Parts: sequence; C-alpha cells; structure tokens
Amino acid sequence: MSRPVLTDFFATWCGPCKMQTPILEELKEKLGEQVEIRKVDVDQDMEAAVKYGIRVVPTLIIEKNDQVIQKLEGVTRADALEDYLKPLIEEE
Repeated sequence: MSRPVLTDFFATWCGPCKMQTPILEELKEKLGEQVEIRKVDVDQDMEAAVKYGIRVVPTLIIEKNDQVIQKLEGVTRADALEDYLKPLIEEE
C-alpha cells in the first residue's frame, strides 16, 4: 500500500495560496512521512492543472493508490486535512 499524497495546486501571485503554505508545513510536522505533500505551481505546470481540472487556487488534491479521494478548493485548515488523511493512513 502506498501512503496518501496531498498535492497543493498554487500560484505565486495568489494570496490565499500563501496562507495555505504554513498550514501544510504544520501538517507535515504533525504527520511526517505518513503523508507525501507535493506542491504544483499551476503557472509552471499547466498540464497537471488541466489533468486534475484545477479552476481555483489553492486547490488540494488527496490521492491514495493513484485515485483521487478528495478535492478541496480554497484555504483548508490543518485539522480538516488531518480528518481526511487519518483514515487513509490507518488503511496501511
């Protein structure tokens, strides 16, 4: 089983994206290697943005075993992200 992957689709010019970054850093500190966190700049990687249908930044995609489990648009709190990720970590 693979660990869950959380991908943060962001843009450097996006104010709310800047608010999301420290939340993800807090989450990484708490969950460590149990979750892989990736960041994708939509201006640099339009192909990935199109593949996942990103229309709003920030958008967080949670995947497990290459399947999208959750798509969250806008700034998302660390506790809410943890609620989505914990069951996926426990599956392992």
